[in-house]
Amino acid sequence: MKKLAILTSGGDAPGMNACVRACVRYAIAKDIDVYGIERGYAGLIANKINFMSTRSVSDIVHRGGTILKTARCPEFKSVEFQEQAAETLQAYGIDSLIVIGGDGSFRGAKDLSDNCGINVVGIPGTIDNDLAYTDYTIGFDTAVNTVLNAINNLRDTMGSHERVSLLEVMGRKCGDIALYASLAGGAEFCLTPEVPFDIKEISKTLVKSRKRGKTSNMIVFAEGAGDREAICKELESLTGLSVKTTTLGYVQRGGAPTMADRVLAARMAVKAVDLMIEGKTNRAVGIKDNHIFDMDISEALAVKHNFNDELYNVMNILAR
Repeated sequence: MKKLAILTSGGDAPGMNACVRACVRYAIAKDIDVYGIERGYAGLIANKINFMSTRSVSDIVHRGGTILKTARCPEFKSVEFQEQAAETLQAYGIDSLIVIGGDGSFRGAKDLSDNCGINVVGIPGTIDNDLAYTDYTIGFDTAVNTVLNAINNLRDTMGSHERVSLLEVMGRKCGDIALYASLAGGAEFCLTPEVPFDIKEISKTLVKSRKRGKTSNMIVFAEGAGDREAICKELESLTGLSVKTTTLGYVQRGGAPTMADRVLAARMAVKAVDLMIEGKTNRAVGIKDNHIFDMDISEALAVKHNFNDELYNVMNILAR
């Protein structure tokens, strides 16, 4: 294997650039030519491929986003467009592709391998941490730290005005960002899609805490946990307290990646390139108990998400 290509797909995540940098420089050190594909699978179909050197990835390790850009590409579900993408790679003499992204990106990589014979390795890059086969995904740690900064800032103003703050965070149907940020930020409540919650019980606790002299409370709300506006209105109705909502939105995806995400990106990149050198395909790189490993993409995607109930219980105990 003398040539490989890299693309980033789906939602961007802090640490993607660090991963691209590590892939490029490690591969070049192994005498492999590297090509970058712009805008994910859409760019692969459109022949947006550029040769990359060590200088191509200079001064990017600290930058959020992805220099390769990213885009959604629903057309890639069609075998016709997969074959077109494979032909584009083959025209450059490329038979190996590293895909950095989430579950949809992994499925696209698997299709490209199964239907067109391209060697693929997936690296998990998503702030949601919703790929259950791996302990952590690239971008998750940075996103949680962004939420922590918001919690710290909101506490100042909520305490001054004696209000309840409900902070909505990303994660789709996975509550990991909310859980880890709640524990680290000392939030009083964490509402996630995985754990049923009772608004009436939360309201009673808020009223009791106010009677004890607590002037503000922090509720971290995962976006997939329900109707935020309806919950806020019910809380205000049941407690008589002012509940102010903040939605962080896409700010969680940006910013300089943390040390943890930069190191994770480098470790996963090295593993991915080594797998390519070995001629392996349909592999997903992950981390388990601080050990970098790989497994079949289909098996990785089939792993069911298990919410960390133990950590959730610890958060609730410490919050009271």
